[in-house]
Amino acid sequence: MKKREIKTELLKSLCYGAALVLFLGGIALASSDGGHGVVHNAWLGIDTAKVINFAVLIIALFFVARKPVAEFFSSRAKGIEDEIKILEQKKADAEKKLAEYQARFKSLDQESKKIVEEYIKQGEEAKVRILAEAETQAIKLEAMAKRNIEQEFKSAKTKLQQEIVEKAMLKAEELIKTAISPDDQDKLVDDYLKKVVA
Repeated sequence: MKKREIKTELLKSLCYGAALVLFLGGIALASSDGGHGVVHNAWLGIDTAKVINFAVLIIALFFVARKPVAEFFSSRAKGIEDEIKILEQKKADAEKKLAEYQARFKSLDQESKKIVEEYIKQGEEAKVRILAEAETQAIKLEAMAKRNIEQEFKSAKTKLQQEIVEKAMLKAEELIKTAISPDDQDKLVDDYLKKVVA
């Protein structure tokens, strides 16, 4: 039975109960003499009628409202039971999701550690490679510098030898000029011409 139907039944029962109370109250009022008659014990007559009216009302309400009230409370209990089951199911689902998230978080933590370790490893490899390349480059630069120094040394040596030869030639020319007389020069020219003619 739906809540709306239960509320409708309860409202009907209350209306019937109220009508019954008014009906019984009217009967009680009609049976009394309206306060005109003499009652030996006034308190007893008024209170007895009130107690009887109240008892009849309670009994009538009990019989009229017993079934709808029982149904209302049983349906309410059933509704609460269903809500508890739903909430327990939601709780179980939430706990399951929590366990999944915790497992994911744990795996993410391990995965992040692996990634950091991989980056450290790659960094170390890059460091070794860069140092090896730098050492190779330094060796090449050193060899190039040695070749340049040797070339410069040879060039300077050749230049120095040339200068020495030129100075020696000049010195020899001066010595020859001073050591050879004009007669020796004439003789050398004659010997040269004889060789050329022959």
